[in-house]
Amino acid sequence: MRTPIASPLFALFFAAAAAAQSPSTAPAPAAPDAVDDAAIAFFLEEGLQRSQVMEHLSWLCDVYGPRVTGSPNLRQAQQWATQTFTEWGLAARTEKWGPFGRGWRCDHVMMAVVGDNPWPVIAYPKVWSPGVEGRIEADVVHVATMTKEALLATDLTGKVVLLEEPRAISEPFNGYTKRMDEKELLRLADPKVAEPQSPAERAAQARGDNDFRMGFPRREEMLAIVQQKRPLAIVDRAAKGDYGTVFVQGASAANPPGTPRSERKRANAVDADVIPQFTIAVEHYNRMCRLLAKGRPVRLALELKVSFFDEDLFDRNVIADLAGGDPVIGGEFSMLGAHLDSWQSGTGSTDNGCGSAVVIEATRLIAAYCKKTGIKPRRTLRSCLWSGEEQGLLGSRAYVADHLGTAKEPKPEHGKVAGYFNLDNGTGRIRGVYLQGNEAVAPMFRSWLRPFHVQGASTITLDDTGGTDHLAFHGVGVPGFQFIQDPVSYSTRTHHSNMDVWDHAVADDLKQAAVVMAAFAWQTAQRDTKLPRQAVPAAVEGEPRGGRAGAGAGR
Repeated sequence: MRTPIASPLFALFFAAAAAAQSPSTAPAPAAPDAVDDAAIAFFLEEGLQRSQVMEHLSWLCDVYGPRVTGSPNLRQAQQWATQTFTEWGLAARTEKWGPFGRGWRCDHVMMAVVGDNPWPVIAYPKVWSPGVEGRIEADVVHVATMTKEALLATDLTGKVVLLEEPRAISEPFNGYTKRMDEKELLRLADPKVAEPQSPAERAAQARGDNDFRMGFPRREEMLAIVQQKRPLAIVDRAAKGDYGTVFVQGASAANPPGTPRSERKRANAVDADVIPQFTIAVEHYNRMCRLLAKGRPVRLALELKVSFFDEDLFDRNVIADLAGGDPVIGGEFSMLGAHLDSWQSGTGSTDNGCGSAVVIEATRLIAAYCKKTGIKPRRTLRSCLWSGEEQGLLGSRAYVADHLGTAKEPKPEHGKVAGYFNLDNGTGRIRGVYLQGNEAVAPMFRSWLRPFHVQGASTITLDDTGGTDHLAFHGVGVPGFQFIQDPVSYSTRTHHSNMDVWDHAVADDLKQAAVVMAAFAWQTAQRDTKLPRQAVPAAVEGEPRGGRAGAGAGR
């Protein structure tokens, strides 16, 4: 059962947002938009009492998961979504973008320590890792503590290389799962103007806050040396995770020494040189390191069978339109979206099957309301499911380039987008909206959130957030927003891990998120004018700003 946020907290939120409007520094606030009570009432009843969101998620995860960009599973998920939208009366299609590169699928994997004291290893291959021929056994070498000179002098041919130091594990006495509390929400709502940061500034900030990133240059140099020595396989452990939870993403291609970063081939390139790479459970990684430190040999048995798909190097976005009925603004767009692609070890539930299922359900709610009442949205409602997000917002950025252009060189559709709303922070319920520094939308968003205070959604913050597809729109001056969500177990358990599965999605949270997302898309479609726009700083135009480590534009 949810605990509604106390009404005094609402007053603080409202006061904080009002305080942000200084006559000398802020634009004149727009009048709060009237809420379409009839539509919101329908969304709440249909979305909370007869929700289909978990069924959508089951199709995406249980049937079509995981959904690696370029893989057959993603193709089938895109086809299913297109057909589903079509059955609800939308004009749905897929749009090609790219070229992206090869698709990939893991068909079989096995890793085990063999010898006098054998034991199985929890291991996952990295995406675009090649397979090995049958069952192979090899000795393990730990190189993390070697000097550069020692590493250069070590023969790694036919060996399995452990690349990193062991990682200490702390028991989770405080638990993994959490809701945002009043203190955190108040901190977000505290009035402040978001200062745009360049990618370099954000990278420097990340390096200062993250010990793992401080060691990145050394690790990168070690990896390059190891790859030149052609070992049988490279094994690492993630920077987080325990109790068998494995966080794993993509393989690294071997590039000639001194290749500039901008010219390095990605592992999905057709002609990329890639050595088999695995991420394993940290407990198993640590045990191997301890055995080797005692002078005890470790020998691994490996099996890895994979399939590559290079007959079509392009990928696709799913686009579905519910046509606007207003003769003047019907050709404009109220947009909502999420990324459909995932990594490979789980089934892509919280990242980002949940967001995609919510977009699909929000679209169903709006289509059902229109069918029941005969009312059409004034603007066209456009629902989007992106691919290639995990490799750098590739699908949404391709859409923006093709449809919108840039702020300096806009295409005709640039001026037709009223606003874009995105969901990509796991299964957690919506608590509010990141305004991306756009003060002018605060009054209307505050008004639109009021029907959902009892559902725990009441916070607006001028803060920006990064790492996902709203940045493609925001970066060219189109209003693009990501919702604030409860973290639940996203960063601690499910994000890019083997536990990113349907069972860890919270049904009530996704129902609430679908209703809120439907309401925001509908209100944007119905208002007289498009959402207010911001000027785009020249230093960041078209560039993804911000980002969670390992996600999106780096995600």
